[in-house]
Amino acid sequence: MTDTGADMQGAGQPGEPGGPERSRPGRLYVTVLAGVAVFVLAADLISKAIVVADLAGHAPIRLLGGLLTIRLLRNSGAAFSIGTSMTIVFTAIAAGVIVFILRTARKLRSLPWAITLGLLLGGATGNLSDRLFRAPGPMRGSVVDWIELPHWPVFNLADSAIVCGGVLAVLLAIRGLRIDGTREPAGPPQPPGPHDKTSHASQANRASQAGPANQAAQPGAAD
Repeated sequence: MTDTGADMQGAGQPGEPGGPERSRPGRLYVTVLAGVAVFVLAADLISKAIVVADLAGHAPIRLLGGLLTIRLLRNSGAAFSIGTSMTIVFTAIAAGVIVFILRTARKLRSLPWAITLGLLLGGATGNLSDRLFRAPGPMRGSVVDWIELPHWPVFNLADSAIVCGGVLAVLLAIRGLRIDGTREPAGPPQPPGPHDKTSHASQANRASQAGPANQAAQPGAAD
């Protein structure tokens, strides 16, 4: 007769690590993360391609009475054109962020965190693609920025996704929601104080003294 006990253990029981109830939600959240990241990356790449094709060598386009301006700008630095001589460093940082998110996705069990990490992954990948494939060369490429608001530096959709993801990450951390779906405890458990210990000891003494008295009060207890 074939022993099926080992096969059942290997398949995993519902509710146990590795079981179907745990693996399916994990794949669901990773799918959400990937879907958000792909959407952000596609929107960023398509918008950059359109802007480069239509605005290269042309004047900026003012919309909504100057509230929004479409302006082609190539940024070799970080956000707000900071560190224009450190393109390779920012490229390495973006690659590190992507690797960290992909490794963290294995523990993902939270829908808000799936959306948050998807925004960060899509935004980082969008700007990293510019660093790798645009002029002046691999690892030194300039990021295409094209959205300009009044009194605000020019940015792109990838930057917007990164900022939104960062804000969401801070809010989720403040609320105590972890990537695995659990929550941070409200506070460390308070150890019993001297007053509590004295109260427990007094209750125990009263209970021990009440035992013999109750026995003596019962009929026939003295016989």
